[in-house]
Amino acid sequence: MLNKQYLYTPGPTPVPPQVAAAMSQPMIGHRSQDFAQFHGEIVGKAKQVFQTTNDLFVLTSSGTGGLETAIANTVSPGDRVLALITGNFGERFAKIAAAYGAEVTKVEFPWGTALDMEQVVQTWDEEGPFKVVLATHNETSTGVTNDIAALGSFLADTDTLLLVDAVSSMGAMDIRTDEWHVDLMVTGSQKALMLPPGLALVSVSPKAWQTIEANSGVRFYFSLLDARKSFANNNTPWTPAVSLFYGLDAALDLILSEGLPQVFQRHARMAAAARAGVRALGMQLLAADDAIASHTVTAFLPGPETAAGDLSKLLKGEMGVTFAGGQGKLKGKLLRIGHMGWCSELDVITAIAALEMALHKLGADVELGAGVRAAQQALL
Repeated sequence: MLNKQYLYTPGPTPVPPQVAAAMSQPMIGHRSQDFAQFHGEIVGKAKQVFQTTNDLFVLTSSGTGGLETAIANTVSPGDRVLALITGNFGERFAKIAAAYGAEVTKVEFPWGTALDMEQVVQTWDEEGPFKVVLATHNETSTGVTNDIAALGSFLADTDTLLLVDAVSSMGAMDIRTDEWHVDLMVTGSQKALMLPPGLALVSVSPKAWQTIEANSGVRFYFSLLDARKSFANNNTPWTPAVSLFYGLDAALDLILSEGLPQVFQRHARMAAAARAGVRALGMQLLAADDAIASHTVTAFLPGPETAAGDLSKLLKGEMGVTFAGGQGKLKGKLLRIGHMGWCSELDVITAIAALEMALHKLGADVELGAGVRAAQQALL
């Protein structure tokens, strides 16, 4: 049996051959001049993807480590933090702030919807100001994208810092770090950046540095002050994952050679195709409104006659197709199709075709070809 596998999780995502080959290069000393020059070039490329002129650091950690870095460097015990929560990863961001002793005010929005600026402004007027606001650009658990531009514009003329989780969208969606007034923007390597897990990237605004320098909270491995001091010589404060840096360089080259507008358009097309296919099969999209739908992950409820677990098990066991399940309060209730990074329109067609076949095998009332046809029409 061929045993070919098709990975559609929203992280980790498939790794392109060019990136895998780059990571197999011979090791070099991480304190050598060769690495220092290489490191500086990588950061320059990453800034283009972030659309920022701010300082940017590549950390050897997971995306969650990047989020903790943002918190550890800006939040001291007792600081007031506003957490805007639209899903499981918004909740995680808030938990990190609480772990660092923050007084966290949570504004929770129904899962499958985006943050509502009217509610944000109302909370601000009634309970603000806050030292830090936490937001998720692309909520992986629900397939929803939040309007960070509007939030950043609201906070731009205040002393409040805006910290944004862009782990599942950076490199796939049009994220304008500077234009949106984001003070710390965080992403991870294993999603649209097309790498294995292990790196986090964090950009830091001049406004944020003032708070970081005055912060009395404890941090060591995640100290951005140490990162800035080391990067003055294109170094890292601690041992970097050199092979992943090689891979990141190759991945950034792939993104920039395709062109950022083309990358963003490709992901928008894949999302439209996935959503059209799911709808045509009678499944319920969690993010019903196309205007807030993620371009990197599509979350859907299989329906009353089909258990999400049974569908996932059949897809994986008989077809080698892996979708992601639900998280938090949606665990066991939905499935998520990741379509980001090294992924094409035809990969989405394959995912929808497999979904059709699996539903048919489980006895669901589906018309074979309906989903594929709708996805094709969306692309054409």
